[in-house]
Amino acid sequence: MSDITRGNPLAPDLEHILEHTGDLWENIREARIFITGGTGFIGCWLLESFIHANEKLGLNVNAVVLTRNYEVFHKKSPHLATHPNVKFHIGDVRDFKFPKGEFSHIIHAATEASTKLNEENPLLMFDTIIQGTRRTLDFAVTCGAKKFLLTSSGAVYGKQPPNISHISEDYKGAPDPTDIAFSYGMGKRTAEHLCILYSKKHDIETKIARCFAFVGPYLPLNIHYAIGNFIRDGLKGGPIQVKGDGKPYRSYLYAGDLVIWLWTILFKGETCRPYNVGSENDLTIGDLANTVANNFNPRPEVKISKTITKRITVERYVPAVERAIAELGLREWVGLNDSIKKTVTWYS
Repeated sequence: MSDITRGNPLAPDLEHILEHTGDLWENIREARIFITGGTGFIGCWLLESFIHANEKLGLNVNAVVLTRNYEVFHKKSPHLATHPNVKFHIGDVRDFKFPKGEFSHIIHAATEASTKLNEENPLLMFDTIIQGTRRTLDFAVTCGAKKFLLTSSGAVYGKQPPNISHISEDYKGAPDPTDIAFSYGMGKRTAEHLCILYSKKHDIETKIARCFAFVGPYLPLNIHYAIGNFIRDGLKGGPIQVKGDGKPYRSYLYAGDLVIWLWTILFKGETCRPYNVGSENDLTIGDLANTVANNFNPRPEVKISKTITKRITVERYVPAVERAIAELGLREWVGLNDSIKKTVTWYS
């Protein structure tokens, strides 16, 4: 057992990830990769799986991770922050100084998905997404990167029509450009377009992963993610509080499966072709709260704040993932209940 795996509560997940990505890692043997957003929820899973594969397969590959605050990350995840194959580059994604040398692959996962920021300063959110993507693409050109992965979002589709149960990559709708509430989605949509432009001009394989909703260790429990809030409430003994009427539909993919999808899209995905990343197994927010509650003993109470007797439309945010399944052989391996159990255990 490697040093990174010994004592790591994620060890079974890391073996699961390696099992489904093992033949892909030769793409980066003896290489250098660059990651933005490497200290967030998705970034921590990318680093965990990268380090595990690097050690198990003897890849001798190094990662450079952009961060604004190394000290904070070191305090949160010292085993990742001090690993010899991971170096940190201090800077802001919008204007960071380019690291020296060549990099073969770039993962641009830096994003600010905060509902609070979208409400209070949507222009800053939009600018960070656009400027950060442009800056990282410019770096890809400078360092000679051949493959570039953008973690985009299902928000690029705008509000999902109520008559579409699972939204596909072929859907031609978009966020309303006159509504500042869609600044995040408009930013991600423009970031995708930048990737296409750079791919055509500079011959970079740009891969696009449209991410939906996820659950797993490292998920923040104190921001706008409903499932994270429910787990937080359960850990406190309840009640689990549903702020709305519990009727919207969502779906959740486990973080271990998420990174299998992301690494596969980076290495095998078709350039300039977006792939939805998420689960097709949808349920209402109210049912989600009860599913979370069932994973605690004693079972906490579930409280739904609003009661609506008549609802004209049903809000949905659920992807269709046939493209990823058919073209890349991906699927959901870990079900929702097991995903919640794993997350609760990790935070306990």
